[in-house]
Amino acid sequence: MLKGKRIIVGVSGGIASYKAITLCSLLYKAGADVKVILTESATKFVTPLTFQTIARGNVYTDTFEERDPKVIAHIDVADHADLVIVAPATANIIAKMAHGLADDMLSTTLLATTAPILLSPAMNVHMLAHPAVQHNLRLLSERGVQVIDPAEGQLACGYTGKGRLPEPEQLLQAIESYFSQHLLLRGRKVLITAGGTRERLDPVRYLGNDSSGKMGFALAEAAVQMGAEVTLIAAASSLPVPAGVHLVRVESAQEMYGQVMQHFDQTDYVFKAAAVADYRPVVREMKKRKKGSERWVIELERTTDILETIGKQKQHQFVVGFAAETEALEHYAMDKLRRKNCDLVVANDVSQEGAGFNSDTNIVSIYGEEGCVLSLPMMSKLEVARQLLKLAMIRKGDQGGGAHVR
Repeated sequence: MLKGKRIIVGVSGGIASYKAITLCSLLYKAGADVKVILTESATKFVTPLTFQTIARGNVYTDTFEERDPKVIAHIDVADHADLVIVAPATANIIAKMAHGLADDMLSTTLLATTAPILLSPAMNVHMLAHPAVQHNLRLLSERGVQVIDPAEGQLACGYTGKGRLPEPEQLLQAIESYFSQHLLLRGRKVLITAGGTRERLDPVRYLGNDSSGKMGFALAEAAVQMGAEVTLIAAASSLPVPAGVHLVRVESAQEMYGQVMQHFDQTDYVFKAAAVADYRPVVREMKKRKKGSERWVIELERTTDILETIGKQKQHQFVVGFAAETEALEHYAMDKLRRKNCDLVVANDVSQEGAGFNSDTNIVSIYGEEGCVLSLPMMSKLEVARQLLKLAMIRKGDQGGGAHVR
């Protein structure tokens, strides 16, 4: 599973730094290409030569030590990583990550990388419990950093409690668990809609909504990470497209309907996260309407209900709808699930702080035919996406890893 995987091991200055040596040895034996970055404090506990000998790879300690004139070291290392793990992660490096500080090789690389990051905090029990540290960990988790829960036991300072770095074998298991997720949706085709549609009044005006597309784009990113072939049909969103995603741009509800139906038959999972207009103008002006009378009366007509259409036509497809509400969450979610024949409906209260449009986080409840099957507290939309994808596989009876279940 780890053969050929390019893994950066970041080591910050804690007494548990010695465990990172064994972790690097285990990674090397598993066939991984290991690069190590030590903070200056870490070199007070362990030496670069030890890691170089154990991991048979480059060890970095200084941002300005450029070994290859053709590349900038911290950018090159960041760009070529499949995964970064920081173990141990001290309160200091956690704070730097949370607040975007970049004053050494490790913190600079962490800012530059787009690879997933595993963070394994290790420190005194009271330091770990400090509100500032807990705030920083929550902030990083909301951004998609996966935090490995510290172990409990005897600490170097003499205290007993939570704050130990897990054993190297447990850290290796966490890394393997991350890469095993890549196999879950291998061979599956996932169709996702995102963003808010626009219904034109004239060439410069439209009816629209506040959807940013962030939830749909997070689903696309998570599905690709899990090995799926992903088609993302996006309206009115300027978000960067996750690598490996096939993007289809649309504007109106009718255009989105056409693209969804074009891809639907070959799809295994559909996630209708887009905010699609319910109505469109009966008349669309071909030229910009000039200011005239005191009132402009616009007649609207219903658009085609995409979710209801595919709900009626689905055969092997697993269909997930989304409900953005401001009240009576369960009532409206269950009503949508039944009327539109969804397999699941993901509902959130967009008036709630941390769950509305344009937010990087979400707070959702997921409903099946028996009612609420999963409630998720505030977390990053990427983590919500991962949880939702796994739940959809379970509900579909999909065993994953290429064993196609229909």
